[in-house]
Amino acid sequence: MTDTLDSLFAEARARFLKAHIGEAALDARVLISGLLDLPAVAFMTRGDEVVSQKDALRIRAAIDRRAAHEPVHRILGEREFYGLMLGMSEHTLEPRPDSEMIVEGLIPFAQKIVAAKKCCQILDLGTGTGAICLALLSAVPEATGVGSDLSPGAVAMAQANAARNTLDQRFSGVESDWFGSIVGKFDIIVSNPPYIRTEVVASLAPEVRDHDPALALDGGVDGLDAYRTIAAHAAGHLADDGIVGVEIGYDQMQVVGELFEGEGFRVIDRVRDLGGNDRAILFSFGR
Repeated sequence: MTDTLDSLFAEARARFLKAHIGEAALDARVLISGLLDLPAVAFMTRGDEVVSQKDALRIRAAIDRRAAHEPVHRILGEREFYGLMLGMSEHTLEPRPDSEMIVEGLIPFAQKIVAAKKCCQILDLGTGTGAICLALLSAVPEATGVGSDLSPGAVAMAQANAARNTLDQRFSGVESDWFGSIVGKFDIIVSNPPYIRTEVVASLAPEVRDHDPALALDGGVDGLDAYRTIAAHAAGHLADDGIVGVEIGYDQMQVVGELFEGEGFRVIDRVRDLGGNDRAILFSFGR
């Protein structure tokens, strides 16, 4: 039997539906077009095109992985974030569209800092793929950034992504346990830290629980361990009139806000995600 784009798409969709994957058709389309490097229009208009035996084997191996609940972009090894194509690995959280909202929220502040100082120095704590920092550097050409992570594999991936997107001259990666190896002061300190309560991690969807690194998920007994550390030490690394931005869980707006306020910070903005849920809080230091 000859394999075509349409027949492989139908096969993938049926497998994903059987595996109770919610967006079966979308995942099938993204997976196959990604593996074959086909634009969406080409995939839709060339359905009767014959697929080589070699490519069909690759596609079926990927279908097996997705049917076992490995995320599509994990299988492809990359994902677009804020217009940048980013590689990822087992050491990094998968960058997701909702995290683009904190980038949008911080850009006006970065531009204001550049207007006043002709530069803007950014620190991204727990950088993972480098997504947030690199997106800010892409949007604000005068900015420079440091991406820190406890995982050396994540630091290496962030540096590779900086080079891939020609941002490596303005980005450097540092292996650090939060502020442990950080030197200097920054105009913007940003983080998407682990914020899920330890007891909840095991109940997450397999796409997250089994494929995102636990280091990037587990926020401790109450999910607030990372926020306590950032709130306690950020002021010592924040330039005058600097901004701190942290992503949060949908139900953490009040408790994280109060935690930072207890360390002398003031809430200056709140950011919602694409679903209208609380996604991030921006702070300045002092009253």
